[in-house]
Amino acid sequence: MSQGQPRRPQTEDQEPIKYGDVFQVSGDLANKPITPQDAATMQSAESRVLGKTQKSGPAAVMQSAACVNESRGVVGHFDVTSDTSDQGVTVSDAEVAGLHIVTESIGGQVVGQYVQAGPVSAPAEPAKIDPIDQVTIGEALEAAAMSAGEKPVEQSDAAAIQAAEVRATGQMRVMPSGLAAKAQAAATQNTRTMRDEDKTKLGDVLADASTMLPRDKPVTREDAEGVIGAEIRNKPDLATYPGGVAASMAAAARLNQKK
Repeated sequence: MSQGQPRRPQTEDQEPIKYGDVFQVSGDLANKPITPQDAATMQSAESRVLGKTQKSGPAAVMQSAACVNESRGVVGHFDVTSDTSDQGVTVSDAEVAGLHIVTESIGGQVVGQYVQAGPVSAPAEPAKIDPIDQVTIGEALEAAAMSAGEKPVEQSDAAAIQAAEVRATGQMRVMPSGLAAKAQAAATQNTRTMRDEDKTKLGDVLADASTMLPRDKPVTREDAEGVIGAEIRNKPDLATYPGGVAASMAAAARLNQKK
């Protein structure tokens, strides 16, 4: 597991939730704790094939377990298990007698299989995220939409999104109707909105980030550092938001660096 941000002190009774606790898997995978980046990777794979994260599916289960593990301080936000980073996460859809059988695997071991009556919303091709794939800036922003989608957009988020857009497109100006402009408008409007439930969320801005970028590119360490700097400069506590734009860019850069 790679090392992420500093972990909170843990007590002896704070054991991590492991893959073997929630899935019928064996070997080394069964004894490894579920991490936030593992969950984000599975969420991305589900979205590519199925169009969205499945309610109560493997990605949702992993996200819940990862949140518990991170709150206990037994994993860092940027930790990734070797089964996910080296062997990959796979979501595939096969049509049998008019039914769609969805199979989800981690490191070659099945963690979920279920039947959908209707067609999936994306092409029925296996989606595999592993080291031979380069995570793009657009994909990293979409991952932030999934992991921190309910967070109201703030100025720090808008600044980070603008920095990401500039690095993806190579254009130093804010594009009208682009991601950065949309994020800035949301942040400005949110300052005038009293109730959090009425504010524009990160998920509203970043859900289709890849399609809104006229150009995209794989995330590099320099890209991540630029976005992290933009986010923390606009936060009083000088810290990135867990699962937010900067954190997702940092995770993508780490994965790409392993290639």
